[in-house]
Amino acid sequence: KKGLLMYSVLLVEDDIQLTKIVKRILEGKDFIVQTVADGKEALDLIKNKDFDFYLIDINIPSVNGLELVKYIKELKKRGKIIMLTAASEDYYFKTAYDYGCDDYIKKPFELKELELRIKRLVFKKTNKIKITDDYEFDVKNLKLFYKNEEVELTPNEKYFLEILVKNIGQVVDMETLKDYIWEEKTV
Repeated sequence: KKGLLMYSVLLVEDDIQLTKIVKRILEGKDFIVQTVADGKEALDLIKNKDFDFYLIDINIPSVNGLELVKYIKELKKRGKIIMLTAASEDYYFKTAYDYGCDDYIKKPFELKELELRIKRLVFKKTNKIKITDDYEFDVKNLKLFYKNEEVELTPNEKYFLEILVKNIGQVVDMETLKDYIWEEKTV
C-alpha cells in the first residue's frame, strides 16, 4: 500500500511495549518503521541504510544512543534525529544536541507530542513533501511536481493540496475544506 507519506524511521528502543506502540502509531500514519533494541544492531543498520528519521533512546544495550547520534553525523546521514529518553540529567540533553540531534523528548511522553515533533521536522526538513514516488508538493510555494516537472494548478487546487498535505494522516472535514478553500463562497 502506498500512503500519502512514505518516510522511513529507525526506532532504537529497548522497551518492547513502547516500541510496539510507537511502531503501530507511525505505521498508521504511513511511515515505514524498522526497530532494533540494541545499539550494536543499530550501528550496522545505520551504516548500511539511510533513514529519514532516527528515534533513539539514550540508555540502550551495547552502544548508547549518544554514540549512535555521533556515528550518524560522522557518516553525514541526512535523516532527522529525535532522542527519546527517561534520562533527566542536563549532561545527556546538552550532549545529544552537541552531537547533532534535532529534537529531544523526555519519557514518559504523549504519542501526539512525538507525532507533532516529527511533523515539524518534516516541514523543517524540506519545503517539498513527497506524496507518492512520483508526486511532490512544495508547501512554501504551493506547487505540485510530477517527476520533478511542475504541474499547473488552479488557485483552489493549490489550497486544497496545501490543507491536505499539512494535515497528513488526519481527516479534514468538509466544513474546514470549504472555509479554507472557498472562504464563504457558495459551493
